[in-house]
This record gives sequence, structure tokens and C-alpha cells, in this order.
Amino acid sequence: MENRSLSRWIVDMLAERPVRANSLIITIFGDMIAPHGGTVWLGSLIGLVAPFGINARLVRTSVFRLSREKWLVSHQIGRRSYYSLTAMGHRRFDHAYRRIYNDPRTHWEGDWQLVMVPNEALTAAQRDALRTELLWEGFGSIAPGVMAHPSASEDSLLDILESTGAHDKVVVLQAHTLGALVGRPLKALVEGCWNLKRVADEYRRFLEYFRPVVRMLGNAARQDPEQCFMVRVLLMHEFRRVQLRDPQLPRQLLPTDWPGDKARALCADIYRLCRETTERHLMTTLETPDGPLPKANALFQERFSGVGSD
Repeated sequence: MENRSLSRWIVDMLAERPVRANSLIITIFGDMIAPHGGTVWLGSLIGLVAPFGINARLVRTSVFRLSREKWLVSHQIGRRSYYSLTAMGHRRFDHAYRRIYNDPRTHWEGDWQLVMVPNEALTAAQRDALRTELLWEGFGSIAPGVMAHPSASEDSLLDILESTGAHDKVVVLQAHTLGALVGRPLKALVEGCWNLKRVADEYRRFLEYFRPVVRMLGNAARQDPEQCFMVRVLLMHEFRRVQLRDPQLPRQLLPTDWPGDKARALCADIYRLCRETTERHLMTTLETPDGPLPKANALFQERFSGVGSD
């Protein structure tokens, strides 16, 4: 049964925060299709996103662009086109969504990872690709040719260096903060390298947008599958957008009133409220070369574990 309050919220949200087809499809592939194997029939994807007002032509254009950007690969079976995540697409989603569903921050002991790019070591294309990947991972530029992060994943960093062809062309060092972990010079460095105020403002905006949704979903006697699907897409679309700008610095380096934790808890609560209904909607709407969408992998149930009030 359609929830009228939730329906109005969806309409207002799309009017205030319109979504581009490319970005929407990336969110759907990363959050919903990847855990189900990563392959889907184009016709069923067109039907899935239709409630967002995205027509078949826009979907075809978007998946074509994502294929050119090496996110997706297409293959034909009879008259049907199927799209699958590439190895690079899987890797990008693994990096991004590991940060989204699980807070990777542990107690910080003052260690830093430094990536130093010697002059002329990389081509311009390689340098741009490496910088983009490191920025996605939360690294900041602390000096010309030097990127740093206080608590990045070593495995993710090595994967980035391998995929960009920079593993044997850059210098990777580990440094340690001497003296007090958080002093005035260190805070100045953090403020200069990472725009935390902008990220904090976006988290507060996220909280403002999505707080009413908890009540609307919780008060519903019966959930509407399409509405739950749209809420989950908008939820993860907005949360992913903030997360990709959040360097996920250790708590010692964050402002005391940091809103990121509240935003993550709210996101987890809403995700759980609409997860199962959305999954049933996906299973009855999407198709693969072997028929219905397979069940999600085991890691799917671990998303947001230990986060939120549930």
C-alpha cells in the first residue's frame, strides 16, 4: 500500500535534489546489483528505474557511457543486452562501499601513509588517474607531488598503485607523528588539506533530509515495494555522495561536533527499515542471463553491522 506521506517526500526530494541517470545507475549497480552477482538484463533495468522519470533512451545512453569509462561491460544473448560490472567496476565499488557500510576508523596511533610521486615518474594520464583514486580513498595533497592519509587501508592503497600502473614508479612511506597526536600545526595541516567544513555541512543537510523518513517507514502498516526501493536509492545516492568527499580521518583529527556519526547511524536505521522489502522488489523486477536475480551474497547481510540503533 502506498504511503502518501512518503510519496510526497520522494517527489519533493527529487525536485530539490534531482539525480542524473549516470549517477543513479552507479548507485543501483553498487548498492543493489553488485551483491547479486553484478549482471542484469538492460530491459529489466529500464523498468526498475522508470519510477524516477528516467526513460529507456537515457538508460541506454548512461550504460553506454559507463561502459566507455570501464565501469560496465555489455554482452548480447539473442536480442537481449546484458550489462555486468567490470573488474575495475567491482574494485571501485569495493573501495567505496567498504567505507560506506562499515566505519573503518579505529583508534589512531599517529601513523601516516605518504605517497610521493617523483617528477616525470608518471605520464600525465597516470598521474591524474592516481590522484583521482587516492582522493576517492581519502588522501589529501600536503605538498606538490605528496599525498597523505592518517589511517588509510594498506591493501586498498596497494590495489590503487597496481591498477594505475604506479606501483613501481612512486615512493610509499609510513610516517609517525612525534609528540602530541593533535597539536596546532597538525590541525592547521588537516584544515588546509581537507575541507571538513564542507563535508560537515553536507552531513547536516543529509540529516535534515532523511530524519522524517524514519518515522514514515516506521509508522507504515505495510510497506510499498517500489517506494522502499526509491527511498533506498535516494538514501544511498545522497550518503555515497557525502562519503566520497569524506576523507574519514581519525576521530582525534575531527571537530568535536562532527555530524558524520549521526548521519551514518540514521542511514543504517533507514537502510534496515527498507532493506528486505527492496530486496523482494529487486528479485521480482530484475533479470539475468540465467533468469531471476540470484540471492545476495553473504557480505550483504553484514552491511551497517553494529551501526545505528538496531
